[in-house]
Amino acid sequence: MEHVLLSVHVLAGIVFVGGSAVATSLFPRYAPVAGAPDPESVRSRPAALAMHRITGTYAKLAIIVPVIGIVLATIQGRMNEIWITTAMVTTAIAGGLLAVQIVPMQREALDDPDDGKRLRVLSMLAGIYNLLWTAVVVLMIVRPGSAA
Repeated sequence: MEHVLLSVHVLAGIVFVGGSAVATSLFPRYAPVAGAPDPESVRSRPAALAMHRITGTYAKLAIIVPVIGIVLATIQGRMNEIWITTAMVTTAIAGGLLAVQIVPMQREALDDPDDGKRLRVLSMLAGIYNLLWTAVVVLMIVRPGSAA
């Protein structure tokens, strides 16, 4: 059973967290900006809208990752290990950043394009989001303070 849970945990992380990470990173590239369109620009409202939908949908589906992770850690008796706690806190921060900042700012950027300032902020937030997930992956591999 542990192998099945671990497989679901890892695969969901790759597909859903990875998908939302890629979509948040690509959104600023395609989102519209105010002003005259640059003829060589790759900006595309439909592409940006797709990235926004992927970000939100995959983020919702990614809830399975921490849920299965908590179940797995409980079954393995690892809930009191520091790397699990740190990974859970980091995951919560990443999820909060996505829900409270990134998704609403993407919606604003689609509804009311500005001169690109919001998109620069979104690029930075996407980088932070991706770094948080990188930290979680490193914690899963290194497992500092692990009993085994």
